[in-house]
Amino acid sequence: MSAIGLGTWQFGSMEWGYGKHYAAEDAIAIAHRALELGVNVIDTAEIYGQGRSEKIVGRAIRERRDKVFLATKLFPVGLPIQVGARARASARRLGVERIELYQLHWPSPVFPLRFTMPRFKRLVDGGLVTNLGVSNFPLKGWQDAEQAAGMPVLSNQVQFSLVHRGPESDLLPWAQKNDRIVIAYSPLGQGLLSGHYRDRAPSNFRRLRSDFRTAARARLAPLISALENIGSRHRATAAQVALAWLIAKPNVVAIPGASSLRQVEENAAAGDLELTGDEVERLSTLTRPRAAA
Repeated sequence: MSAIGLGTWQFGSMEWGYGKHYAAEDAIAIAHRALELGVNVIDTAEIYGQGRSEKIVGRAIRERRDKVFLATKLFPVGLPIQVGARARASARRLGVERIELYQLHWPSPVFPLRFTMPRFKRLVDGGLVTNLGVSNFPLKGWQDAEQAAGMPVLSNQVQFSLVHRGPESDLLPWAQKNDRIVIAYSPLGQGLLSGHYRDRAPSNFRRLRSDFRTAARARLAPLISALENIGSRHRATAAQVALAWLIAKPNVVAIPGASSLRQVEENAAAGDLELTGDEVERLSTLTRPRAAA
């Protein structure tokens, strides 16, 4: 798995406001360019665009299947007995006979893992799936998923970035100790860490999120300045520095999205950016939670 992957929530999802041309052409070109640059992890989900993201990814990898570590996710609605049928439906939309990583997108609010994870394991036993994963699970849930599956659950995909550092407390240490992987989604805080929204709010659904409120963005000003300052030393962008900080941690794979070829090229290049120990510590200090008084 490449340390930098490609997240595809925006492929076919109208809430990002990228338009039909993006889904029809730009997304394909972005995926192709990512693979050309050595990005091999492409992550999607059945719920992204109600299956449209999987179809777009399928078209993009059709002639490049051997270059892809393909990951998709099952959204926990419906009955556990449907797991197999839904995995096969994802495979059909993706146009593949095998999925490298099949993930349970969220903990089910209804069915315990003992009903769901054995059916995930059957997909491995049957050859459709290579590895199992979960997403948005606390550590105890991840461990319980392994126990219920009776086999390793390779990864846990969670929100993880300089502005959301929760996984460092328990998920990441456990992954590093047990040869598992933390997959970081929104590794740029959905664009916050690029500095693009320093002086303006986004126009799409992100404007409703607390991280993008004026006061919250103002509090990030010292961090954005530090990212830009460090970037100037490496001829890199603030976003590239933020990604480099994240993937410097062992057992982390980051899956930023991309709205353009330029973005995917910059994201891929972040995989080669090495920060100094002092630079890593400077960023960590700026975002370290303050102890209660």
